[in-house]
Amino acid sequence: MSDISTKPYLLRALYEWCTDSGFTPYIVVIVDSSTKVPMEFVKNGEIVLNISFSATAQLKIDNNFVHFRARFGGVSREIEVPIENVSAIYARENGQGMTFDANLAEGVAGKKKNLAEEADASNQKAEPVLTLAAVPTGDGQKSGKEGDDDDQPDPPKRGGRPTLTRIK
Repeated sequence: MSDISTKPYLLRALYEWCTDSGFTPYIVVIVDSSTKVPMEFVKNGEIVLNISFSATAQLKIDNNFVHFRARFGGVSREIEVPIENVSAIYARENGQGMTFDANLAEGVAGKKKNLAEEADASNQKAEPVLTLAAVPTGDGQKSGKEGDDDDQPDPPKRGGRPTLTRIK
C-alpha cells in the first residue's frame, strides 16, 4: 500500500482556517516545468499566489494539483500547480501558516543543484526560505493633530486589519 501524502489535506485545512477567520490565504510555489503560472510574475524561481475566494474562480485543491483561474494584469489565466511544488501557505494579515519541504521531481533536481552550487559560493542555504514577520500590536490611539497629514502614514490597504506602528 502506498503512503498518501498529508500535504493536500493540510493545505485544504489551512485554506479553510484562513477563510473562516476572514484572512487572505496565499501560497508560495516553486516554479518548474510542471507548473502552469504566468512566468512574468515569477521571481527567483518562486511565485506567491493569492488563493482567496475573491481572487480566484473554480479553485480546487485535490491530492495532486491546485487548480484555479485568476486575473493577472486584467487577463484571466488558468493556474495549475502540483501539490509537491507548494512550499508554504499562510494568511497575509498575520503571517500565520505552514511551510513544507518541496519534494520536487528529478527535473528540478538539476536546477536545485545549480542553486546549491551558487549558494556554496556565497555561503548561503540553497533552499527557498520563507520568513514570516510578526504583526505589530498597539493600543489603537493616535497622537498629534488631526489635520497634519505630513506625519501620517498611508491608509491601510483594503481587506486587512488596521495596525498602528509607532516610530520613535
